[in-house]
Amino acid sequence: MLNVPSQSFPAPSSQQRVVAGGRSKVPLKQGRSLMDWIRLTKSGKDLTGLKGRLIEVTEEELKKHDKKDDCWICIRGFVYNVSPYMEYHPGGEDELMRAAGSDGTDLFDQVHRWVNYESMLKECLVGRMAVKPAAPKDYHEEKKVLNGMLPKSQATDTLAREGPSSPSYDWFQTDSLVTIVVYTKQKDITLDSVIVDHQDDSFRAETIIKDYSYLINIELSHAVQGDFSVRIVENVGKIEIVLKKKENTSWKCLGHPLENHNSLVPKKDAGLFYRQCQLISKEDVTHDTRLFCFMLPPSTHLQVPIGQHVYLKLTITDTEIVKPYTPVSDSLLSEFKEPALPNNKYIYFLIKIYPAGLFTPELDHLQIGDFVFVSNPEGNFKTSQFQELEDLFLLAAGTGFTPMVKLLNYALTNIPSLRKVKLMFFNKTEDDIIWRSHLEELTFKDKRFDVEFVLSAPISEWNGKQGHVSPALLSEFLKRSSDKSKVLICICGPTPFTEQGIKSLCLAPSHPTGPLPAVGKSASLPG
Repeated sequence: MLNVPSQSFPAPSSQQRVVAGGRSKVPLKQGRSLMDWIRLTKSGKDLTGLKGRLIEVTEEELKKHDKKDDCWICIRGFVYNVSPYMEYHPGGEDELMRAAGSDGTDLFDQVHRWVNYESMLKECLVGRMAVKPAAPKDYHEEKKVLNGMLPKSQATDTLAREGPSSPSYDWFQTDSLVTIVVYTKQKDITLDSVIVDHQDDSFRAETIIKDYSYLINIELSHAVQGDFSVRIVENVGKIEIVLKKKENTSWKCLGHPLENHNSLVPKKDAGLFYRQCQLISKEDVTHDTRLFCFMLPPSTHLQVPIGQHVYLKLTITDTEIVKPYTPVSDSLLSEFKEPALPNNKYIYFLIKIYPAGLFTPELDHLQIGDFVFVSNPEGNFKTSQFQELEDLFLLAAGTGFTPMVKLLNYALTNIPSLRKVKLMFFNKTEDDIIWRSHLEELTFKDKRFDVEFVLSAPISEWNGKQGHVSPALLSEFLKRSSDKSKVLICICGPTPFTEQGIKSLCLAPSHPTGPLPAVGKSASLPG
């Protein structure tokens, strides 16, 4: 029996997985699409039932509104009447009712954090939650501070709540440069752990440390040039960000703190930060799939880690619409080797265009030179899972192939223990196969790699495999290089494919004998 643990790629908390894989969409009635909802919000109809008034909502009042036709939900201190939205919600009415009459912030963050709810529900805003008066402290129970030190038990509790020890920062200058130094106190910091944005006078640097974000957010006291450099001293966890002064003057201070400056917060509380990226090129890959190339601003340092995704944001009929996508390499045939210190100014996406969709047609209509907003990366996949890996099996359907691109690149380039990489790629027809020529050429360039194409609706001349993911197909596919080889299995595609794939993995006979020590990975890539 194949052993597939519950870990997933991306992890269950990843928004990319949640959007298309972690919850099922329900069929919506005719006239209940996202575009229909946008039209309704702009019709002038009273969607709150309060005739335009905003009120202060107590917890007692919120609890009263817990029915489908009278449903209020609190998100981050603001209360919305979501009853009019019930029939338009892709996750169905039951999903919304889970938070009826209560604070749904945590539930929202688990499932919808990437959604711009302020824009989507702005016409449903009832008001703000009333602030509860602070309870008076009991003097006898108050924890006392002695010589600036917390009692041991309280100090331990505080550290447990705060997670890793907080980094610190400093800065120094020369006549022409300003260097900001972050001391992370971690030894596994890499260039893709650091995200830097300089917009106007605002400077924002976010360092990802496990599940936390350390933020430097400051309004600089003087002007700097657009380009800068980022350097990592890995063995001590030090980050150096070097800015170029516009004028060779001495700075008396670095600047003025902005929101959350010099703070360590849970990553989910850091918010999604967006920057404008310009469309540089767009080329056809299949009849309905395009390779988009966007250029990052010169004042941004952003590298998306393997197995993670970002969100693209467009304004459509005055409403911000957001969708998650996994960046890819520009080609599978670029000798796999990326520079040790890459100057990543371009970001690529393989995106399937759905003619009846709302987002992808607008994306496809962008002209060269137009802009789209790109968020910070999200996801929990760790390349440490590749350590001493010998066999890598990849199962992909349609655009579920896109997370595999960088994963393939990394594995074949950086894992010396790797003996075999096999990709089983499911599509409807031959015309739907993304980068088929690249994949076939790769099998000749690297003998460790092999690909099998499986079609569900082939023409009669097709000589390859056909059908849907099944135990029979996988039992032949999952042949290991040796009986005890270390194996990683990744699966990505639409929800039905992912669910059936995991079931098939559990039922497929292992080869040659005995349980296969696989790490089960499952995800669904939105298209």
